[in-house]
Amino acid sequence: MLPDRATIFPEPDLPNGAGLLAEGATLARHWTVGPSAFLKETGAASEHAYKLRRMAEGAVMQHAQIGYRDPGKSIRAYREIWEACQRRGITIDRYGLCLDWSMALPKAIREKATRGTGMILESVEDFAALANAAPVAAHFGDFVLGFPAAVENTQAALAAGSTAIGNLGQYFTFRIPGHDDDIAATRETVRALGLIAAQPVPVLVHSNIDDGFGAHLTDLASCLGMMLIEQEIGRLAGVPVAHCYGHHFSDPLARLAFQRAMALAEMVPGSMVYGNTTSYRGTPAENAASLSSYLMVDALGQATRPTGHAINPVPVTENERIPEIDEVIEAQLHAGRLKEHALDWEPLIAGEGADAMAATLLDGARRFERGVMKGLAEAGIDTSDVFEMLLALRRIGARKLEAAYGPGAEDAAAFGGRVPLVPATIVSEIAGTAGEALSEMSGEVRDRLKGSGLKVLVAAGDVHEHGKMVVEELVRRLGLDALDGGVSTDPEILAARAGENRPDAIAISTYNGVALGYYRSLKAALAEQGLDIPVLMGGRLNQIPETSNSSLPVDVGAELAEEGALLCRSAAEMGPALAALLLTRGQAPQ
Repeated sequence: MLPDRATIFPEPDLPNGAGLLAEGATLARHWTVGPSAFLKETGAASEHAYKLRRMAEGAVMQHAQIGYRDPGKSIRAYREIWEACQRRGITIDRYGLCLDWSMALPKAIREKATRGTGMILESVEDFAALANAAPVAAHFGDFVLGFPAAVENTQAALAAGSTAIGNLGQYFTFRIPGHDDDIAATRETVRALGLIAAQPVPVLVHSNIDDGFGAHLTDLASCLGMMLIEQEIGRLAGVPVAHCYGHHFSDPLARLAFQRAMALAEMVPGSMVYGNTTSYRGTPAENAASLSSYLMVDALGQATRPTGHAINPVPVTENERIPEIDEVIEAQLHAGRLKEHALDWEPLIAGEGADAMAATLLDGARRFERGVMKGLAEAGIDTSDVFEMLLALRRIGARKLEAAYGPGAEDAAAFGGRVPLVPATIVSEIAGTAGEALSEMSGEVRDRLKGSGLKVLVAAGDVHEHGKMVVEELVRRLGLDALDGGVSTDPEILAARAGENRPDAIAISTYNGVALGYYRSLKAALAEQGLDIPVLMGGRLNQIPETSNSSLPVDVGAELAEEGALLCRSAAEMGPALAALLLTRGQAPQ
């Protein structure tokens, strides 16, 4: 059962979804899809029309992700990648343009936000200059929809000729540090959807399920069900929702079956199928094997059951740093050649297994969708109002929805409370990563920590939760108490939680190039409360220097260590670091 309406919406008055959509539609008098090099070159009215045409032609489209901190470098990349691939006879159909997370906030307050490693576009002209640097479809996929700056960023993207805007999935799970007003974020998102719906051509509303609830659900059937719900939200708003998946889909059979389930459900056209980046754990040479593995599945899926998703060859250096322009080109050439081989493999792959799994996924997804929609209505939510639908889903959260309406059988012993029809690979990946880290620790360290009673407050310093989930699982397997410090948690808020819970240590997983600044702010906030709690820092321990215009962050491990952070460059290093804390506080080894 879900909470009742008064619990979900304690506010006495909420905006009306239809009214917000109408407000957004009025903006279309002045803000419409502008001309673009892509639309002119292809003769298409929109990327939606272009995708349908390419699907009919049997083409497997390609997507590249770019967005260096320096907009000038991004413009250069936009042109150089397209030109290099054109010379080799390979078409880059679309670019995903990585805006900085601070772009999610209105321009008037953006300067006060913490910067990440992405690109900041100051004006409509900046959007247009980037989107028209080559005849490639511009996909503004991150930090546009779902945030307080949704309207102003959507206006700029449309004016630049973009007809694919996202990321609706981020609305449900991402939080920008220092901004907790979910009503404002929802209001501006619905207004932006109204603007999109009023355009003279279809504009795709992109949603990456792996950025949204997909990262929290244990059953791929629930993931697909959430996508069906988002499709319904799109119908309420009058916009086509184009879904993306792929980050956490490591199992080839499940990856192919998920794509075929989308084809069965006629969820077309999709935006792109993202690279399986969680499989990038080694050197570039090792990651190249993972690149080929998922690309073969994706290319074969689009060649045989097209859903309009462009395949996304992620450069093999992506797990280490932001890839350079030549590395993006190499990955795209790799994909272009691999597509030539894909159909040769079809006779070797029995389709019955993927088709059967796809049918199971779709059946479970539809049951999840029906259950959630019925549950929302019974809780008093107006399921015909796009504002109420969005805000209710966000506030309830993925795990509560799956626990109540997941298609799998209830089982208190199962992770999430249900036995998944098709397990999400992120669950096994987290367990596997934690298990590997545990096996790398000495028996002495594990024995010392077992039964020690250490309490560890675990948090993510940015919007990426995967690392935090690994740390939590590892802490639990060590027999310690894992306390939830939250995701994208402001240092001041994390310090306050530390004051409430009095942990023995704080463990931070960081990703977006803000490690040193975050640590300094956290230590200052702890000091203000008179707390001296050891802080373990893991993930990407890097930061872009404030005085640099480079897109590449630099390693700040030495600075972190000098200022007192306990560095854990791998999950396995947490064990010795925590064991050392026992000695410093005077607890003798067992």
